[in-house]
Amino acid sequence: MNTLLRKRRITPKAIQEVSRVTVNRNDSEVLLTPSEVAAMFRVDPKTVTRWAKSGKLTAIRTLGGHRRYRQSEVQVLLENNRAGGERK
Repeated sequence: MNTLLRKRRITPKAIQEVSRVTVNRNDSEVLLTPSEVAAMFRVDPKTVTRWAKSGKLTAIRTLGGHRRYRQSEVQVLLENNRAGGERK
């Protein structure tokens, strides 16, 4: 039993990831996949991932490591892009 507990040690990083996702799960915010965001901007999903890495969008990670984006944040970025007349 004791060796089983040692093998399944929870690291501080894992606890931080779970608490971050748990906080977001309580929100009623709609989350979008990279493909859904890409369709809204008419770009490739990989471009959306690059935007998240550069700080243009905030990505929320699921427990499985997949990225999700807040719909409200995406809408603001979409409106700013339309107002500026540029598509990046």
